[in-house]
Amino acid sequence: MIEYENLYKTNKSFLADYKKAFADVAKKGFYILGKAVDEFENEFADYCGVKNCIGVASGLDALIISLKIFRIKPGSEVIVPSNTYIASILSIIHCGLVPVLVEPDIKTYNIDPDKIENAITSKTAAIMPVHLYGKMCDMDPIIEIAKRHKLKVIEDCAQAHGAQYKKKKAGTFGHCNAFSFYPTKNLGALGDAGAIVTNDPELAGQAKIYRNYGSKIKYYNEVVGYNSRLDELQAAFLSVKLKKLDEINNYKRKLAAIYLKKIREDFTKPFVQDDYYDIYHIFNIRHPQRDKLKKYLIDQGIRTEIHYPVPPHKQKALRDLLGDKSYPVSEAIHASTLSLPISYGHTQKDIYEVAEKINGFK
Repeated sequence: MIEYENLYKTNKSFLADYKKAFADVAKKGFYILGKAVDEFENEFADYCGVKNCIGVASGLDALIISLKIFRIKPGSEVIVPSNTYIASILSIIHCGLVPVLVEPDIKTYNIDPDKIENAITSKTAAIMPVHLYGKMCDMDPIIEIAKRHKLKVIEDCAQAHGAQYKKKKAGTFGHCNAFSFYPTKNLGALGDAGAIVTNDPELAGQAKIYRNYGSKIKYYNEVVGYNSRLDELQAAFLSVKLKKLDEINNYKRKLAAIYLKKIREDFTKPFVQDDYYDIYHIFNIRHPQRDKLKKYLIDQGIRTEIHYPVPPHKQKALRDLLGDKSYPVSEAIHASTLSLPISYGHTQKDIYEVAEKINGFK
């Protein structure tokens, strides 16, 4: 059986260093916002090419706090892609703001810049581009639109650690940008974790206050904040893995190249463009008989996933909030997408076998 992902195999080469990191944290006896968090924040800021990194408890919290620090008027609108994981939209709702869904480009699956301007109203306060599957959005026109309309930009970089657009990394375009370190990410922790990155020192300072009960000085609270602090242990583990992130990304790109070359052309494969460095957090294909294909691959000993089976606007939790609007591009993607095995724990032999089995599908 070729699993979709085995996190033990993915992390196996890091275990000795993880054990050392655990021992170092345990020995220091300081477990909340200590040296390990400081070190990882500095390292990840340097890696991304930004001035500030603020570690938080999850990717969702990173999005919520990124929105909160702008003190946006309740009821204001935030533009977000209709094709995204629900966390992007939940962050907007939790901040008392209104998500305005914009359809993706059918080739890239990311928000279509050509459709953004028509969604802007007098209530629009921000744009949240989501770099889905490890491919960055077309950021130049998005930033130009945001500047022209005086909108904030919050990048959702949850799936794009090290991804690049025109040689600039994810997290370097927006005013304040969010990462998730969920265990399956290319830079994955051993539990939930997240971070905010920004070049604005004032926003960074506010994010640090919001993550820590709204407090800059212990027991003195300036705003209604959260308990959302990156754990010392997770920070230590992430520092270990960060040293190998480029290697992980390059390895996944090599696996993706096998799929791109070997899988039949009647399957819709990821769109490859100049000026984009895709890191393939997810390698998705599309096929009109997706469910039949998924079952066929299980019968062939290959596990796959669907990212995602239900578009956000059709989720029970959001129906009353988003109304009955139809988003046909998003719906077409969600009905046909299938994610193939592509992890740091897979071998090239695994990938060749998956490609061969897919090509046998009729």
